[in-house]
Amino acid sequence: MSTDNLPIPIREFIGSRQAHLFQTLKEPQFTGELWLQEPDGKSWVFYLYLGRLIYVTGGNHPVRRWRRNLVAQVPKLAVSFSEKLQKALTLANKEQLNACWEYELLQVWVEQEEISREEVVKIIKAIIEEVFFDLNQAMEVTYEFVNSNAFPKQLLLLDPQKVIVQAWQDWQAWQGAKLADRSPNICPVIKNIEELRNKTSPKTFQALIKLLDGQHTLRDLAIQTKKDVVQLTRSFMPYVQTGLIDLSEIGDLAPPFIANKRKTPFEPESKIGPLIACVDDSPVICQTMESILTQAGYQFIGINNPLRAISTLISKKPKLIFLDLIMPEANGYEICSQLRKLSAFRETPIVILTGNDGIVDRVRAKVVGSSDFISKPVKAEIVLEIINKYLQVTEST
Repeated sequence: MSTDNLPIPIREFIGSRQAHLFQTLKEPQFTGELWLQEPDGKSWVFYLYLGRLIYVTGGNHPVRRWRRNLVAQVPKLAVSFSEKLQKALTLANKEQLNACWEYELLQVWVEQEEISREEVVKIIKAIIEEVFFDLNQAMEVTYEFVNSNAFPKQLLLLDPQKVIVQAWQDWQAWQGAKLADRSPNICPVIKNIEELRNKTSPKTFQALIKLLDGQHTLRDLAIQTKKDVVQLTRSFMPYVQTGLIDLSEIGDLAPPFIANKRKTPFEPESKIGPLIACVDDSPVICQTMESILTQAGYQFIGINNPLRAISTLISKKPKLIFLDLIMPEANGYEICSQLRKLSAFRETPIVILTGNDGIVDRVRAKVVGSSDFISKPVKAEIVLEIINKYLQVTEST
């Protein structure tokens, strides 16, 4: 799998930015995969042929999304679904299953005339619209192109612009209902059954008990009740606001086929460098250090809780430690002193980080056994210079 570009970030991946990105793929008639990833690691894969969309997977609940839209468009498949699923798996191309099992199973069912082409178009279009809707809530995504031809047979070729427009209209309706801070992928759960019984009519209570079993998302329930997801969600909000119902995260369904894990374009090359730790109560400092070190090929562990620093360091045994000087509850002097009393860390380079570059701090840091001392804000060239200095010494001894 070869990539053409370095990962490129886009902030607030709303409809207009989505349209612009896919237009850049339409003009050169790109065939391959577009990978998108959020900072938390959540990713999507768009499959394209000559700039047109074939399918998309990943993101929130890919299995739920596939199953939900499949049953919505082809209710007859819900009858003996497990049996038909197993039959399709035996007929499927294993290579295509590994590429994207959802698409390959649809392909099999079309060939076996379990699904018509009109139905599969509706299924895939609905899936893609859901994904574009979800992407409107992404604060930032990184994208990368991968040249491939994962699906020689195309069930459909969809114009991305039309689907993006529909998803944007759905998102505007969701925002207009004052639901923008929530996702239709969350699950409504009854918080207190007895309180709900006392505050609702018997008919409403029975309806809610039957519907809200804690196993379905708002999107699932909209399909189940044949209602618009915005209207359905708004009907639950009075109960949410009074504390009778919670809106909670829910996991995905188990996939029917476990594909071989693919290496994404965003994954760095295998980390063969030594492990380096950073103990700092500031998540920003740890994130900065992680970026510097992982890009340089080192393994990294960040520790924000100073009280857990020593136990974590003993467990992970890093080759070098960056240690913040001033932290609540336990400062860098104390941690450094305790580490030097342990045989495993007597020779480990410990580099003190601080915003105060005073001579007194430097002397005291040396007294408790630190190897070196660098000032904040950290600079990549200085961090890497320190690492080269001490790891070369330790590795040669």
